[in-house]
Amino acid sequence: MSKGMQVAGLAGWLVLCFLAAAIGSVGSMEAPSFYGQLQQPGWAPPPAVFGPVWTLLYTLMAISAWLVWRQGGFKANTLALGVFLAQLALNALWSWTFFAWQQGALSLANIVVLLALIVATIVLFWRVHRWAAALLVPYLLWVGFATALNFTLWRLNPGILGG
Repeated sequence: MSKGMQVAGLAGWLVLCFLAAAIGSVGSMEAPSFYGQLQQPGWAPPPAVFGPVWTLLYTLMAISAWLVWRQGGFKANTLALGVFLAQLALNALWSWTFFAWQQGALSLANIVVLLALIVATIVLFWRVHRWAAALLVPYLLWVGFATALNFTLWRLNPGILGG
């Protein structure tokens, strides 16, 4: 694979990951006011933490997918990259289920499946490129934390997020 194709590939994965971020951000346009009205557990991070964390995670996700893609493209890694794309879609959908539609149970179901797909992606990426898998570990940890936060917010706010 030529250097130019590799650079274009990295740019493509970055665009794709940040497109998913943009789709999610449209669903969370009212997030600051909505999140602020929720009863929070004491361990909930301040809203200012989310933007920088997600920027780093989307960058790591793009690099991870690019490393796998470089090992033969989609043809050689159809399952691994397909699962990656599925988790990316669920990632974008979560903001809609939680912030836009304010559905606690649906957003929890979404994030639990997302968590399972991230684990599957890590396992599949490990078989192709170990660094690609390792780059997804912070994402797995953050989504695991977000799953606990999602559950707790749902339980603390049944009137807003449905009981």
